[in-house]
Amino acid sequence: MNKRMILTCVALIVCLYANGQSKWTLKAHEGDVEIYTKNVESSPFKAIRVRCTVPATLSQLVAVILDVNTGAEWVYSTKSSTLLKQVSPSELFYYSEVSLPWPLSNRDFVAHLITSQDPQTKVVTINGPTVADYVPEKKNIVRVQRSYGHWVITPVGKKTVTIDYTLETDPGGSLPAWLVNLFATKGPSETFKKLKLQLQKPAYQDVHLPFIVD
Repeated sequence: MNKRMILTCVALIVCLYANGQSKWTLKAHEGDVEIYTKNVESSPFKAIRVRCTVPATLSQLVAVILDVNTGAEWVYSTKSSTLLKQVSPSELFYYSEVSLPWPLSNRDFVAHLITSQDPQTKVVTINGPTVADYVPEKKNIVRVQRSYGHWVITPVGKKTVTIDYTLETDPGGSLPAWLVNLFATKGPSETFKKLKLQLQKPAYQDVHLPFIVD
């Protein structure tokens, strides 16, 4: 097989692979908040992506996200959010309980947030995988076994940043996937509305985090 034929075969395989990947589909556009979903391989639950622009510095936004004890103030349907371990200023573990309407059982999870910044572009990344066995499970609450949140925060002005947030999760238990997918845009929509309000609170106005270059 000559070199040209090999390259042609490789290109064909790449094209077939790319065409087989699920693409993001815009599901809601409210103001400057865009909410997308896409199918996830080997999971009935759709992944969620939120893109928006907010008037804030990098430090302000990161401070809000890492201030996990106030999560119930702005994250949709959060009953409680508690810091478990502060590994460093940029890394932590926290516990959260999510309220669901009766007769469904509440969900809970432990997330491991790790923050990093590209020194050249100043883009901030926050990874948030769940750690299912970090704390014992609680009676009558379903533990989320698999979930992964990912923030990419890009400065676009002196006090303006863009957010690209993605979430893949399996809420566990007997929740039907079609019902979860049906309301996939409501939670992100409400969360990002409240995030903008949270950023306006006095506690975050003059924040300068030592591990973030604004």
